[in-house]
Amino acid sequence: MAEKHLIVDQLKFGYEGLFDVKELYRLIDSWFYEKGWDKYEHTNQEQITPEGRQIRIVLEPWKSITDYYKIIIRIKAIFTDVKDVEIEKEGATIKINQGIVRIIFDGYVLTDRKNRWTSTPFMWFLHIIFNKYIFKQHFNKAERWLKSDLDDIYQKIKTLFNVYKYR
Repeated sequence: MAEKHLIVDQLKFGYEGLFDVKELYRLIDSWFYEKGWDKYEHTNQEQITPEGRQIRIVLEPWKSITDYYKIIIRIKAIFTDVKDVEIEKEGATIKINQGIVRIIFDGYVLTDRKNRWTSTPFMWFLHIIFNKYIFKQHFNKAERWLKSDLDDIYQKIKTLFNVYKYR
């Protein structure tokens, strides 16, 4: 059975003010495409309330880095009290969103992604020994790769929201 190792636990980002949900989604989508990740959209819900729209998006993109290792990033984006507003910029009217954004990032390294090392008790024993002593450097490499990519997407999203602060 594949083991899922939690590497980055609940890296949080929060923002309140003007933003564009579609632009954020486009940024995330294009970033994962450019980096060669396979995108999996776990949840995409929208609920309309008197206070505004409540949007919940859970993305779980993954990347197979070897036959043995797979890295996964989980992005939970929760938008609350989202209202559509119009602002004027350089004489043009722009439709944009206003509300509260909470994004939580988690990062995982999945080992034995094809379940080849757990078919028999002896293979399971070898799996533990190999993970502990022989594949340790490879695991550390997968962990660094995951942290690097997760930090990069986090910084891109943070930069996008910093742009909205100065509009």
